[in-house]
Amino acid sequence: MKVAGRVFAPTLIISTLLLALSACGTNQDDDDAPAPPPEAGVPSGTTLKLALLETSDLHANVLGYDYYRLAEDPSIGTDRAATLIKQARGEFPNTLLFDNGDTIQGTVLSDYQALVKPVQCGTLPVIYQQLEALKVDAAAIGNHEFNYGLPYLSQVTNVDFKIDGIAKGTPGTNPQAQADCAAPSFPFLSSNVLNAKTQEPIFQPWTILPRTFTATATDGSSISVNVNVGVIAFTPPSIMTADKRFLDGHVTTTEYVAAARKYVPQMLAQGADVIVALAHSGITTAQAGDNAGLALSSAAGFDAMLFGHQHQKFPDPGNSRSPFAGLPGVDPDAGTLNGVPAAMPGFFGSYLGVIELTLAHDGTRWSVRKEDTRSSLRPTLTKAAANGAPAEYVASDSEIAALAQGVHEETIQYVQQPIGETAFPLSSDFAAAGDVSSLQIVNMAQIDYVERYIQDNNPEWGNLPVLSAAAPFRNGFYGVDDYIGVETGQVSLRSAADLYTYSNTVNAVRIDGKTLRLWLENAAGWFNQIDASETAEQTLINESFPSYNFDVMQARDGKLRYTIDISVPAYHFRDNPTGRRITTLEYDGVAVQDDDRFIVATNSFRAGAPYLAGVSEVVLEAPDTNRDALIKYVEAQPTLTLAGYGADRSWSFAPMSPAGDVVFMSSANATDTRAQGYGITNVSRVGTGEQFGRAGYSKFLLDLR
Repeated sequence: MKVAGRVFAPTLIISTLLLALSACGTNQDDDDAPAPPPEAGVPSGTTLKLALLETSDLHANVLGYDYYRLAEDPSIGTDRAATLIKQARGEFPNTLLFDNGDTIQGTVLSDYQALVKPVQCGTLPVIYQQLEALKVDAAAIGNHEFNYGLPYLSQVTNVDFKIDGIAKGTPGTNPQAQADCAAPSFPFLSSNVLNAKTQEPIFQPWTILPRTFTATATDGSSISVNVNVGVIAFTPPSIMTADKRFLDGHVTTTEYVAAARKYVPQMLAQGADVIVALAHSGITTAQAGDNAGLALSSAAGFDAMLFGHQHQKFPDPGNSRSPFAGLPGVDPDAGTLNGVPAAMPGFFGSYLGVIELTLAHDGTRWSVRKEDTRSSLRPTLTKAAANGAPAEYVASDSEIAALAQGVHEETIQYVQQPIGETAFPLSSDFAAAGDVSSLQIVNMAQIDYVERYIQDNNPEWGNLPVLSAAAPFRNGFYGVDDYIGVETGQVSLRSAADLYTYSNTVNAVRIDGKTLRLWLENAAGWFNQIDASETAEQTLINESFPSYNFDVMQARDGKLRYTIDISVPAYHFRDNPTGRRITTLEYDGVAVQDDDRFIVATNSFRAGAPYLAGVSEVVLEAPDTNRDALIKYVEAQPTLTLAGYGADRSWSFAPMSPAGDVVFMSSANATDTRAQGYGITNVSRVGTGEQFGRAGYSKFLLDLR
């Protein structure tokens, strides 16, 4: 670990280090040793097995624990990923471990360390303590690393971004304005996030890891060899909209392919034998943007690619439902993109990605024998649930778990603080059927916040209707327990975090009726197109569409009403811009016209959505988080009642009569009785989700007539 005030005395070491960093085009405060000279004397025919190990999208799940349910979740956690890592290191003599980003944000514990009781300059966030203990070799910067702002990121990585007005930490976390803060010893990489003023990367764009490995000579003997492993990383460009309030005017981004074509030749010129991409990117056919991983795979001659961002599994052999099945150049069984071995290890530490490379030396240089390369994922799951017996998982690594214990206990105490009472359960179990029991309270809090802002600051806008958009952030995407579930009784800080998962801030945009319809069209992409003539069972939910993008719009006093026709294709701003599912849209009983004007309360992420670019005006960028607005609103209310805070179902499906059944999955706790309690009478529980590989879920039939 690097700590404040570390001094390198020998002048030669300092000079060599500066030269090496200069070659990388970086301002990273890093103390990697320079690469050794090109390999000499390795016998031709020598081979080397090298295993690349990957974690990605840990999202600060330092332990297998669910702070919303206050219960253990043995399927996830850095502590269990650590067990997989140590097992792999015991199996392979030559390994490198990489973390592929979205690491420091994503749990109540991470919010506690960043926002409630911020870590000080001399202390590492727990997740980085764990990665340091695991001896990570290099780490990518993901999009969620920017969620807590540039000063926080600069502090916890100990990287000077050389951006005017951005220091390492804040006066509260770095009161002495120390030049160095605690940080892991491994390099942080990002090739495509640039200082807006200098147009230079704010992180080290790439590095060369000089390593000594054990290889096999042609006579079968083991020999030690030097290999220079070049590593380059890529960060999703959407940070510029998702965290605009932090980044605008400070940084810019370039596309992955452009960055790769610029820097990979530099890496080769500096002696890299192998080029590994840490792409915090998804895999789609998009040529640009967050998920342009496929385009990147053929851009610069990578030997291996480690992916993330999408929270999916790759490779995923035998799964015909894989989102990567059928993509040109993608083999989800073998785990290759245009022939390049690749991995994407799910999320939260549930899988470890492993790429087994075979390198061969021809007497002059190393090359990767791709025909002898294998990609795989190793799950925490060791035995699936069966015949009433629970699933079994790898054990938690006690050393890694111990690093989190103190902050873990503080977080549990923090989230149990009460803020109010509710007379009904707030749940996302039936959000797909129109229930708003977990959404209306969020929308009412956001409307209240924005209306008070207008009254105090822009009373001339008082004649514009204020709407609000909220989404069911937790609706089963991450497992059977991933549903909002605030039971009748006390509402706590934990409940608020359950209702509003992310640390977004309150925003408001001014839009017209045409844009309002566009917004709702985009949200309607959560549903699959239903063929009325199909006699086979059809699933309602489009599993590739995250529920956090299913915005439900509401207004005070139930004044907004709209209908979604899922018999027609969904709108998509790029793939199907003419899609039209919103068949009726009314405000206060009158059809919304294209030139009607509204103000919509939303969050900082949604305000930057691509389908709103150029057609909306941001009129409020508040410093308060949406969750804090929700907390203050609940504290000010008497006991929450269903009639007042959970029964304004603003949308419904356009009636249709499919020949076959339409079904959706819900939580294990979802019942017909609970649905009827919310006034949802067109659903009925018909079984479980085992046939979809969704053990533990409840299966519901939806009547669309």
